[in-house]
Amino acid sequence: MRLERRSRASLLLAVCALVAAVACSSAPPKSTEQERADAATAERVSAALEANPVYYFRDVEVSVDYGVAHLSGYVWTTDALYAAQGIARRVPGVTGVRDTMELERQGNRGGGDGTGSN
Repeated sequence: MRLERRSRASLLLAVCALVAAVACSSAPPKSTEQERADAATAERVSAALEANPVYYFRDVEVSVDYGVAHLSGYVWTTDALYAAQGIARRVPGVTGVRDTMELERQGNRGGGDGTGSN
């Protein structure tokens, strides 16, 4: 009986800690101005990536949250991955870069070699 109470108490404590962590981690809603600023920054990052004459970045998705550019999708080389991060960092309005891009070693997804030439 005593062990069962401890188990319940431990479970309740764990649930309370989880609820508190989730409540503290949620960001306040963005203002209309912040939404517009992030959307404009995302457009500038996308344009800068597409303007790059060396690498093919059409499979990279960009979103911006409070100035932090989130890059996802895939590229074909590690050089392209690092180039995308650098390009995004240099865009006005970007305060940081988060990268979840995948590296496609054989170009299987898009049929290119990652250099922008076919």
